[in-house]
Amino acid sequence: MKKYLYFILLALLTILPVKAQSLMNNTLNLSDVSLWQQGNTLSVTMKLDMQKLTISPQRSLTLTPLLTDGQHNVALQDIIINGRRRQKAYMRGLAIERKAPDAIVIPYEKREVLTYTQVIPYEPWMANAAFNLVENLCGCGNANEMIAQELITNDVSTEAKRLAAMMPIVAFIQPEVEVVKMRSDQYEAHLDFPVNKFVILPEFMNNKKELTSIHDMFDKIQNDRNLTITQISIEGFASPEGPLKFNEQLSQKRADALKNYLATNEKVPANLYKVTFGGENWDGLVKALEASSMKEKETFLSIIKNTTDDVRRKKEIMSVGGGVPYRMMLKEIYPGLRKVNCKIDYSVVNFDVTQGRSIILTDPKYLSLNEMYQVANSYPAGSNDFINVFDVAVRMYPDDEVANLNAAAVLLSRKDVRNAEKFMNKANRQTAEYINNMGVYNFLNGNVQQAIANFNQAAQMGNKVAIRNLSQLQQIMNMKPN
Repeated sequence: MKKYLYFILLALLTILPVKAQSLMNNTLNLSDVSLWQQGNTLSVTMKLDMQKLTISPQRSLTLTPLLTDGQHNVALQDIIINGRRRQKAYMRGLAIERKAPDAIVIPYEKREVLTYTQVIPYEPWMANAAFNLVENLCGCGNANEMIAQELITNDVSTEAKRLAAMMPIVAFIQPEVEVVKMRSDQYEAHLDFPVNKFVILPEFMNNKKELTSIHDMFDKIQNDRNLTITQISIEGFASPEGPLKFNEQLSQKRADALKNYLATNEKVPANLYKVTFGGENWDGLVKALEASSMKEKETFLSIIKNTTDDVRRKKEIMSVGGGVPYRMMLKEIYPGLRKVNCKIDYSVVNFDVTQGRSIILTDPKYLSLNEMYQVANSYPAGSNDFINVFDVAVRMYPDDEVANLNAAAVLLSRKDVRNAEKFMNKANRQTAEYINNMGVYNFLNGNVQQAIANFNQAAQMGNKVAIRNLSQLQQIMNMKPN
């Protein structure tokens, strides 16, 4: 009957400011208030310090914790603090009725610090409920009855709220140190030669432009004090027309011609050159045909694939369509097959973080992944500069497993799961960092149980980040706050 009366009186009670912790004119203090939902239950805990509370001998203070959202109300177990005379009368009444008290009863002389704990069934409306404390100082002995209600908190900690507030930590892998940084630049020189000639004539047809491009490549490397040329590889090719032996000799002589030209004009020691010849450029012809719109291209590709004899293959190609398609290829495709590849291999000095910050903006390929990692971590984690470095790293090393793992980690930290997935697919799936980040991926996709499994697996592998993520999730799902 008493709790029913409280619900009738709700509209008449005074609501004090949110999170008021000192009650009864600062003589009753509340602390460690927690409303913690776990599964199908809601745990309500708080500490009441009653040491300063003064109650007349004939009076009784009843405190009723109340959970309400305006439409629903749940009153929890009462706390009764009796004055000395009131306590004796209260105990006599219980003895006469032969029943145990349905409230927590505290005699006046034992009013110290009470740890109050109640566990009730959880209902969805409680997520946004307010936790109030109804105070009823009874008017026994002709004293006036005083009733008030104070708002203690409106912060109900539900699993959903705790999960929404959590952002798991992503894991990065520090790349291995690249002791000697080897790099290379390659240029295809489509040099033109007079018929049956292999001497390079700079003014002949398009040669001047081609040679200028090669010179620019050498000039850039030789004038950079951070770079040292270690080898120059030259490979010559001939178009697949005419006798095979002649074309092989021609491809070799053209490669030698470029070597001699570079040795004279670029002043690179002769012992750094490696010259090979590719003979007839059938691979180049296949690629050119695949990219062309010629209606006969499938016929040509079939002949090249299925005919191993060189002489017969050339005759069959020449006979397709009465020779018209072949003559068109001689004009439009074959000149591009007469080429010389020039590749410059060089080493790069190591850079410290300060140098790396500058180099990554101008020549990022000169940095190793480890150097990029050091540069990234010289910026605040999560900053634009931090993120940009990992983006550059994966663009410079698109097939590197570590670069892809770290690029995915950056995107996951920004909750960009869609773009993170493509990088995760190119990372090493056996590492603890990958497994932890899959936990982050699953968490962000709402698959909490799978995330827990991922974090647990990575934690067992010793990953400290996964251990922290697992601890956080276990606290949210299974434990009350410390």
